[in-house]
Amino acid sequence: MRQGAEAWQSAAACRGPQSRAFFPPSHAERKEEKLAREGRAKSICAECRVRVDCLDYALRIREPHGIWGGLNEAERKQMMERRAG
Repeated sequence: MRQGAEAWQSAAACRGPQSRAFFPPSHAERKEEKLAREGRAKSICAECRVRVDCLDYALRIREPHGIWGGLNEAERKQMMERRAG
C-alpha cells in the first residue's frame, strides 16, 4: 500500500486484537459461530467513524473476504449487483 493511500485505515475501530472477528478462522466454523463473530464485527463497524471509507474501499477492490464497512461478503456482493443492475 502506498503511504497515505488509505489513511482512513489508521483511524479504523477494528484495529487491534478485535480484528480477528472480521475474518473467518483458519478452521471450519459452525453457522452459529459465524453469525456471532460477524455480529461482533458489525457492532464495532457501527461505531466506526471511517465505516463509509472502509466500505467504499472494499467495494472498489472487490474484497472477497471478511467484514468491511459493516457488510460481509454476500452483502457486499448484493450491493454491487444492485449498483450494476
